[in-house]
Amino acid sequence: MYKQTMGFVKGIGTGMVAGIAVASIGNRMMKDNKHLKRNANKAMHAVGSLLDNVEVMFR
Repeated sequence: MYKQTMGFVKGIGTGMVAGIAVASIGNRMMKDNKHLKRNANKAMHAVGSLLDNVEVMFR
């Protein structure tokens, strides 16, 4: 049981470190490149619209 729990905790820790690294690199790229920032904003809005449509379909 202890090994399973520690494996789970290590997995969560690894995921958090990877997420922080990706966010840091992405943040630096967004500051340097206005075109990338605009495209990322459009993509975020498209994903938000998609999720809204899926939500409406399940009602």
